[in-house]
Amino acid sequence: MTHSYDMPLGLYIGGEWIGAQGRDTQPVLNPATGAVLGELPLASEADLDRALEAADRGFRAWRTSSPQHRAEVLGRTAALIRERADHLAALATFEQGKPLAEAKGEALATAMVLDFHAGEASRIFGRVLPRPTGTRSMVLQQPVGPVAAFCAWNFPIMNPVRKISPAITAGCSVILKPSEETPATAIAVMRCFIDAGLPGDVAQLVFGVPDLVSRHLLASPVTRKLSFTGSVPVGKHLMRLAADTVMRTTMELGGHGPVLVFDDCDVDRTIDALVMHKFRNAGQVCVAPTRFHVQQGVYERFARGFADRAAALRIGDGFAADTQMGPLANPRRPEAIGAFVEDAVRAGARLLTGGDGLGGGGFFFRPTVLADVPLDAKVMQDEPFGPIATFRPFATDDEAIAEANRLPYGLGAYCFTESGRRQNRLADEVEAGVIGINTVRLSWGDSPFGGMKDSGFGSEDGPEGVAAHLATKAVHIM
Repeated sequence: MTHSYDMPLGLYIGGEWIGAQGRDTQPVLNPATGAVLGELPLASEADLDRALEAADRGFRAWRTSSPQHRAEVLGRTAALIRERADHLAALATFEQGKPLAEAKGEALATAMVLDFHAGEASRIFGRVLPRPTGTRSMVLQQPVGPVAAFCAWNFPIMNPVRKISPAITAGCSVILKPSEETPATAIAVMRCFIDAGLPGDVAQLVFGVPDLVSRHLLASPVTRKLSFTGSVPVGKHLMRLAADTVMRTTMELGGHGPVLVFDDCDVDRTIDALVMHKFRNAGQVCVAPTRFHVQQGVYERFARGFADRAAALRIGDGFAADTQMGPLANPRRPEAIGAFVEDAVRAGARLLTGGDGLGGGGFFFRPTVLADVPLDAKVMQDEPFGPIATFRPFATDDEAIAEANRLPYGLGAYCFTESGRRQNRLADEVEAGVIGINTVRLSWGDSPFGGMKDSGFGSEDGPEGVAAHLATKAVHIM
């Protein structure tokens, strides 16, 4: 099958697609080759003002729409995502680099999120409180208002839907700024919503200089909620901006996923699951397993087995049928990953495999496994967001839990043990918003996804993701 990058790049404001005329642009790159795919127009302040005006109009109309109508739009969007999954996957592979099969899986998982929200539209409940005859006290759940949403490039199909879908389920309008590195994928997703019948004023799509866009949207009294997926430093900056208008926020920030491997686990099955999960999307996943703490009795066997499987992964262009890991998303990432490796080796870590790029064109870096990594190495403090797995041994359960909780991050965590007593303890004591015990899957449409500590607060997905877009109002009638 021949794939082409044929999506016109532009902004979507007030039901109108807007091109580059008179606007600054920036190139969109193919991470597998470094070639320029297209020129993306960037929103001006006047464009952002138009988007705010449209979102204000859209909210006033959409909040009165029936739950059934919202469900119909969401359901049709899910059907279009499935129908266009091959095209969406190709755009994601062009722009972000992940293998084509991985991108198609992302599209199909995205449709399942929309399916859940379609059902959830009719499950936004208030309640009536017991009061004397002739009086009423009610608790109402109402849409909070227009939402400014910002999302990252690593899941270019799923991330835009995770912002738009719960907002419109709740009755809110939304201004979405996806990553400028994966714009055509976000545009194709927006077209699914539009073709499903979402009114033009309800969802806006803008690209631009991130600081200009965020400051402009968050300073406006129109915007009543911020939803952000991205790094901890940027998230903290946006929270400060949002504080000026006492804006509600949902923050899905970075992680540094601990993996606790105990000596009673099925070692080979656990390695097989974790290698594929660690290096999916080239490790560019906020809940990627990164810090592997392995009990002493199986430590060397586990680390060597993991490194051997990682070294065997086929690295290349995401459109190649045999590719198991694609390039990193932009030219900044290989240099950053290389710096982590050099620092760790200098600190005393053993390099078991990888540690360098592939050479030639594209932004590739080999799957890298480091053993005996000192705690003061930079990679043990900061999220690498790339294809690095670090290994350290532990002796006791207490030591493993302490290591899992050592950092200020608390997004995803993984634990592997056959002991039911230990599983319960880990569920209680590991500080993470999402924990997988004997599984690597942490994301489901009907389950909340979010973190704690510096990894943020609030949830996407599940009823909690919709509830984050609702304001609670008590009404007393006497």
